[in-house]
Amino acid sequence: MENVSGVKVFHLSVLNETWTSRYFLFSLTLFVYSLILFVNVMLILTITLQNALHEPMYMFLCNLCINGLYGTAGFYPKFLSDLLSGHHVISYEGCFLQAFVIYSSVQCEFSTLTVMSYDRYVAICKPLMYHSIMTGQMVYKLITFCWLFPYFMMSLLIALSRRLTLCGSHIDKLYCENWSIVKLSCEATVVNNVTGFIVILTFLVFAIFTTVSYIKLISVCTKSREDRIKFMQTCVPHLCALTNFTVTLMFDTMYSRYGSRDISERLRNFLALQFLIIPPLFNPIIYGLKLTEVRKRLLKQCRSLK
Repeated sequence: MENVSGVKVFHLSVLNETWTSRYFLFSLTLFVYSLILFVNVMLILTITLQNALHEPMYMFLCNLCINGLYGTAGFYPKFLSDLLSGHHVISYEGCFLQAFVIYSSVQCEFSTLTVMSYDRYVAICKPLMYHSIMTGQMVYKLITFCWLFPYFMMSLLIALSRRLTLCGSHIDKLYCENWSIVKLSCEATVVNNVTGFIVILTFLVFAIFTTVSYIKLISVCTKSREDRIKFMQTCVPHLCALTNFTVTLMFDTMYSRYGSRDISERLRNFLALQFLIIPPLFNPIIYGLKLTEVRKRLLKQCRSLK
């Protein structure tokens, strides 16, 4: 679809920092991104190289880490380049690509966390049926769903946004976002708004499904000591990751749609970047420390690299 708006580039939010501060921020951002790459790659390698970890729960965790690398790749390289150049601009096509990568990653993470809650529900509430339900084929189908469903949703949102005629080119964020582009439209955006709310409601259904799963899990785990131990070992990391991601995503969603210009620029940037820093960094750390099998294999993997 051709660019009907005449906009060639988008201007992103500018950091009002001195060059000294920019270099410090560049170093800090590079450190954070390098740490994200390291912890996620280490966990992916540990799970893929250790046959004992080729179980559904660990495969879903591996998918979560791969998605973390995918989503952060849509932001950090461009942001690091902007910090060095001082030019916070992005091409029309590049902007839509960045929005697609970042927010398809967000949706993929939510889908994966939902699938992981289903996996824990079956493992604890229906242990005798677990291996007959969570077969290798079922695992691959669920992982495929975690990627294809967000791709479909984001492709629809991006296609609807690209048809709009835009009356501006300034995006009040450090990266491109579909809703920020829609707000630049000269024409009515009813279809975009309705579709956006349908997407939000869809993932709200995922959240309700996850909540119901954990209510049932908790009710079952209170009945025996063995189930309580299993819950603490395998479900608590997932609950931490889910809570962490939901809270950071809620901040971003609320700010994007209802954010006020009265909020300081630094606070706005912090709210916008939380889900690109906290979940991809802490998910592998939380799981790597809490899951006994992963921790043992990870330490073994680290020793073999020495």
